Amino acid sequence: MRTITLGRTGITVPQNGFGALPIQRISQEDAVMLLRKAYEGGMRFFDTARAYSDSEEKLGVAFAGMRDKVFISTKTMAETAEKFRSDLETSLEKLQTDYIDIYQLHCAARCYGEGDELYEALKEAKKQGKIRHIGITAHKIGVAEDIVKSGLYETLQFPFSYLASERDRKLVEDCKQAGMGFIAMKGLSGGLLTNSEACMAFMSEYDALPIWGVQRESELEEWLGFFEKEVRMTDEIRAFIEKDRQELLGEFCRGCGYCMPCTVDIVINQCARMSQMIRRAPSQSWLTDHWQNEMMKIENCIECGVCKTRCPYELDIPNLLKKNLKDYKEILAGKPV
Repeated sequence: MRTITLGRTGITVPQNGFGALPIQRISQEDAVMLLRKAYEGGMRFFDTARAYSDSEEKLGVAFAGMRDKVFISTKTMAETAEKFRSDLETSLEKLQTDYIDIYQLHCAARCYGEGDELYEALKEAKKQGKIRHIGITAHKIGVAEDIVKSGLYETLQFPFSYLASERDRKLVEDCKQAGMGFIAMKGLSGGLLTNSEACMAFMSEYDALPIWGVQRESELEEWLGFFEKEVRMTDEIRAFIEKDRQELLGEFCRGCGYCMPCTVDIVINQCARMSQMIRRAPSQSWLTDHWQNEMMKIENCIECGVCKTRCPYELDIPNLLKKNLKDYKEILAGKPV
């Protein structure tokens, strides 16, 4: 397994990280089992966030007594120094630790810099030893580019998969040149990409640390399998990726959920990408009475625009929902999938 050094942090880990957002959906017993199995299988980098309900707490239980054997990154959505300090203390308590390897500003809307109370509070926490490295996450490419240019952050976490644009790929190289670690989130594009070997082969061509969201033991075993079978890009995989890119590129929902909740209870992060999901998984699982009812809620959309203002990818969500509903109705009427 190839190792990655996260820029000037000096943190060096296998290029196979654990994304701990999904473990908030399972029991503590199951989560602890997954986390320990991930460690035993070779994973050393674990990413969580204050916003992921009890995810931090589960990591704290799993790695109690072995804190120095893993690297943990977590995040805060705070916009003030006071809220940041509160979140940091909560994270330290939940994670059962007195330091955090990488503490990140979560889904930053801009690059916080010198003189901003939030950035100054981060520096103070690092000086106190509570934070070892200051990182930031972003979803908008312009914000991410500003962050890299600032030189103020040690790591950047950004969506990156084989659907990435040339501008996205340049961002990874810019991070390398700036001595910043690049952490790749959404390596499966919110579940749209299903060929793990192709995803891993793509990552192997970049100085990027992917964090794969894991909820089930079968998913974990798939990623751990790459410790035994190292994957490199081949002509066959490259051809597969190019075919997939042609099918999926354009205006599509990544399923991040930042647009939620919906004013009229539409499950936006699934309904806005139904056309892709129904063609990339057993279609019958998306044609149940439950999903038919959820899709028909799109007809209740009042076009308030709240979801559009929240979307980090600046998608026209109301229009995207309508397109997906039209396609869904045609499939129900017999159109081949």
